[in-house]
Amino acid sequence: MAIDTLDAPVIDHERVFERVQRRAWITIAAPLAVIAYLTYTWFAFGVPELLERAQPDRAVILATDSVAYKVHVVKDFRRDEVDVAIEGERTATYAPDDYPDWVVVDGERIEVDLGQGYLVEIAGQTARFTVPGYGTIVSTAVADGVETQLPPGPVPEWLRDDPRKLDARPSLDRRVQVTRTKIEVHNYFGGWENFWFPFNSQLHGMSIGQLYALALSGDRLDPQTSNLWFIVNEFLENPDWQHGHVFVALFETIMMAVLGTITAAAFGLPLAFLAAKNFTPSLILRFTTRRLFDFLRGIDMLIWSLIFIRAFGLGPLTGALAIAFTDTGSLGKLFSEALENIDNKQVEGVRATGASQLQRYRFGVIPQILPVFVSQVLYFLESNTRSATVIGALGAGGIGLVLVETMKTSRDWENTTYIIIMTIVVVIAMDQLSSWLRRKLIEGK
Repeated sequence: MAIDTLDAPVIDHERVFERVQRRAWITIAAPLAVIAYLTYTWFAFGVPELLERAQPDRAVILATDSVAYKVHVVKDFRRDEVDVAIEGERTATYAPDDYPDWVVVDGERIEVDLGQGYLVEIAGQTARFTVPGYGTIVSTAVADGVETQLPPGPVPEWLRDDPRKLDARPSLDRRVQVTRTKIEVHNYFGGWENFWFPFNSQLHGMSIGQLYALALSGDRLDPQTSNLWFIVNEFLENPDWQHGHVFVALFETIMMAVLGTITAAAFGLPLAFLAAKNFTPSLILRFTTRRLFDFLRGIDMLIWSLIFIRAFGLGPLTGALAIAFTDTGSLGKLFSEALENIDNKQVEGVRATGASQLQRYRFGVIPQILPVFVSQVLYFLESNTRSATVIGALGAGGIGLVLVETMKTSRDWENTTYIIIMTIVVVIAMDQLSSWLRRKLIEGK
């Protein structure tokens, strides 16, 4: 049987080879370009210098402080007193007859058992710190500093022996410091101490069952108020954790996001009609409105916040205005695009009934863009809840400002963790609420 070769395709081997060669070069050049870019940014952004300045041990300490608390055992030579306090607070100081069982005070002799063989013995102005696997460190406070005797051998990294101060931290949860004025021992414990009630509160240490029974009891702890309100007030007015202040700041943040988003939607929708070409024949008016949207959303929300803080001072209103200005530009652009894509047949049908222009907008246009309107507004509301936290950190108030205040000192790092967790909870709640509203308003479920 003869094969007809007239219809067989002619293969241009040279062109095929060039195409394969080009793809091979692209396959090689693309990874090399990425590697070159990453190498450039590595040095341009100063990553090596950043790594040199990094303090991973400091990060570990802060992480420990965020999930644990420490009890200070201090012998002050100037006051000739011994204090045992949580986080070193005067308001959380144990009474001499109520010291923890791992602290024994017998006249001038103090014994602090840090567990697992770690033992601190204080006699006069001398501290003996026994460290398993290393030996006993003997340090004495003198007039011009400290005199320290170390076990033979190399000095470990966790020990800082200085003529002015001894600082020994063999583990994250144990620390001994000796200066010429005092001897201080830190013992760490997991959890957030005094989270529910202050140390000196009548409710401190009560279980949930005891609190429930107290709330129902007719015997009032405070004759001026009920036990239930007394419990709530003690919790909210906790001076260490400031729950009431945190809740008010969270409410300010939510209100900042809600007010800013609603204001942006209220101004963005009418302006969107002016930017849509099927509703505004004037080219100049459309161009002006669209450039206004570009101007509003082209300036970042943080910049708007700084401008309004300088203009109106600190407060949640400045944050709400920053959100409103930025989102007016973003929502206006989205709404105008939605208006340009509507089905004009529905508008013509409403017009055929003799409806006015306002009625045509109400019954022919709004129902078509309502799903986009609701969906975008709810999404921006959810996003602005996070943005309001950052804006608040600049001085607009809310939970962001409280967060920055707690981060100024390392001693409040557990409060910082608490505020971050509460912020995440609020963001998750807003996300769930917006999803529920979308289902109700758009899907009809």
